[in-house]
Amino acid sequence: MPEAETASISTAAEDLSLLLDAAREAGDIAMRYFRKSPEVWMKTGQSPVSEADYAVDKFLRETLTAARPDYGWLSEETADTDARLSARRTFVVDPIDGTRGFIDGQDAWCVSVAVVEAGQPIAGVLDCPARHEIFSAIPGEGARKNGSIISVREIGEEIEIGGPKPFFDLMPEEWLQRAHRVAHVPSLAYRLALIAEGSLDATFVKPNSHDWDIAAADLILREAGGKLVDAAGNLPSYAGAVTAHGALVAGSGHLLAAIAGVIAGAGR
Repeated sequence: MPEAETASISTAAEDLSLLLDAAREAGDIAMRYFRKSPEVWMKTGQSPVSEADYAVDKFLRETLTAARPDYGWLSEETADTDARLSARRTFVVDPIDGTRGFIDGQDAWCVSVAVVEAGQPIAGVLDCPARHEIFSAIPGEGARKNGSIISVREIGEEIEIGGPKPFFDLMPEEWLQRAHRVAHVPSLAYRLALIAEGSLDATFVKPNSHDWDIAAADLILREAGGKLVDAAGNLPSYAGAVTAHGALVAGSGHLLAAIAGVIAGAGR
């Protein structure tokens, strides 16, 4: 690689610092609208978007691309183009993950920002301002919540699982007898963070999640000792031409293998 090109590539730690600062300010912007009846529109597929989503997206796009003009941009609230596919690194952003919950006044939502290189996240941040929680990770350095290392919990005699009930009901009987399905968490990214911090054992993820929903949380979960995988046990790839995913599962240990088998069977 030419020396000039090498110099233009930041370290993962530098990218993480950028994401932390930007996500924190983005969270402050979102909080100006939270529980204040922001204007809401319905997108294709009857998915809501609020004026807070657009305000946060605008701030992050302007701030992050100004700091890293050679990085690509992929966001739920920005029209996608092929231009990002030629970039070595790409910002993958969900301005507010859990918009339905945000609109309803629930506090389990977050600003999700990641940097992806060669299909994998190399820096990830979830800023959850209504809960005063910030999750972050870079590869090989562990996952953190508010600066402290977090990890998945050991699978005990009783297990707590999130995600759609139809998948939950298909679990093998030996696991189903031990399992409790938790109440719906409107932010998928936050649900994955709950596994990373040891508050939840696992979750099913219905088909059609997108890169912006999971890229940052995926890295945080991996660094905490868990995984997000498809029915074949493969890790998702990000920032490619296709940004949607099939059914996924997240967790750790033997439980992860068992629930991956559930979505494999459901697919057949």
